[in-house]
Amino acid sequence: MASVEITSSNELTVITERGERFPIHPLWLRERTQNPQSFDERTGQRLYDPSDLDPQLRLTAIEEPEPGQYRIRFSDGHEAQFSARAILEEFALAAGDHDIPAPRLWDGRLERIPRASWSDAPSDAQLESWSQDFLELGFVILTGVPREPGAVLKVASTFGFTRETNFGALFDVRSTPEANDLAYTSLALDPHTDNPYRTPVPGVQLLHCLINETQGGLSTLVDGYAVAAELRASDPEGFELLARTPVRFRFRDATTELVASAPLIALDALGRVEAVHVSPRLDFVSLRPPAELERYYRARAAFDHLLRSSRFELRFVLGAGDLVMMDNRRLLHGRTAFDPREGLRHLQGCYIDVDGPRSLWRVLRRRRSSGRPAESRMTHTDGVLA
Repeated sequence: MASVEITSSNELTVITERGERFPIHPLWLRERTQNPQSFDERTGQRLYDPSDLDPQLRLTAIEEPEPGQYRIRFSDGHEAQFSARAILEEFALAAGDHDIPAPRLWDGRLERIPRASWSDAPSDAQLESWSQDFLELGFVILTGVPREPGAVLKVASTFGFTRETNFGALFDVRSTPEANDLAYTSLALDPHTDNPYRTPVPGVQLLHCLINETQGGLSTLVDGYAVAAELRASDPEGFELLARTPVRFRFRDATTELVASAPLIALDALGRVEAVHVSPRLDFVSLRPPAELERYYRARAAFDHLLRSSRFELRFVLGAGDLVMMDNRRLLHGRTAFDPREGLRHLQGCYIDVDGPRSLWRVLRRRRSSGRPAESRMTHTDGVLA
């Protein structure tokens, strides 16, 4: 277990589980002080600009009145208290750990599909469970959502704020003549992420089934993180090529033309897969030397074949009253073809940003640890946090 110790040279040092030692810079500590003169407790914001601190700042005294609690005096005369626990939590984040539930990768053999009954007035425990499933697995299915037009917007407002696009705040997914997107037909859709041509890409999609009278039209989900991990293990060179090659995505209809560039696999600053951007109907790689493009096309085909394999696909019926909320930066979704002559298949959807469910989970965890009553649950009303 990592720990913090006071060194003989009057420093605080983090010692990792492997025995590695990381001295803590005085400015790193100083800008985290939370006394009333430096920090507004209500907003959690500093009352000064840390760039104005003395760049040669030193620690002049460190006391440990009780284990894991430190009283520190700085060379500018400032005094503050710190806990080893808070320091280690921040160190873990810098090392790449999550302050939200870490993703749990899955394939088509996923045994427990995250499914729960919807409630118009969910408890904190229900919200935390739904959010936990969403953050870990990338999706959650809520059953029993009222089969009323617009109900998806009420569910969305529980987790975040609706993200309006050129398709509107609310869009209908059904077979229509002269459709401006293949989603609005009865054709099969290969696994894809939505709106890769948009900046930024919508983080979360919600789809609510109002009616489904067809034998086809099965919904499919694929964990893009799991497939990317498989490609990274089996073809590291191909993985790196897809992660560093920008691809142009474009959508256009009579009133809209949207263009954005992104790699099929996007990495964060620590080299972890942060997002996948996949839409085979819309992607165009830029003109590059033939040998480089040959390697790219080979890597793209390997990635695409994994994404479309039954090994990674989860297939299920989205029945009337069911709603799936999915991470559009992680999961790919699709459907099988259906015959509109058999009956109606009508879904309604909307988008929210991915920081909504993350924020909700953090607030619920904080509330539970502080023992605040459930009736003070956060709700979103007309863009205001209440």
